[in-house]
Amino acid sequence: MAQAQTRMTRQRAVILEELRKTKSHPTADELYSIVRERLPHISLGTVYRNLDFLADSGEIRRLEAAGSTKRFDGDISWHQHVRCVHCGRIGDVMQPLAAPPVDGIQVRGFSAIVGARIEFDGVCEACASRREAGQQD
Repeated sequence: MAQAQTRMTRQRAVILEELRKTKSHPTADELYSIVRERLPHISLGTVYRNLDFLADSGEIRRLEAAGSTKRFDGDISWHQHVRCVHCGRIGDVMQPLAAPPVDGIQVRGFSAIVGARIEFDGVCEACASRREAGQQD
């Protein structure tokens, strides 16, 4: 049983290939629409399960922010992200800042802080253009 869960199935391979082709950091639903073009009978549940498996195994990144829809990134190289505060679009920051040190940080109710990440907030070009067009009317 454990072997069946760890092997690279055709469905898992297609999901991974399609995610790695896109730079849009799609949601599971968006990726499901893309994958269905190649695998018309795949279920949404299968996409969700495989994305979770791929994220847990380190093949992809799961991007989660409080109050935002979970998105996925096929690029696991060291980089950070910027999220549009208006539409939620995510972009890659390819000149990342070093993560802050966590040694010595103590928080009540936690035995250890094991890492930190930086995510930037911004306004994407599409939202900025819409806002400018709205202000000119």
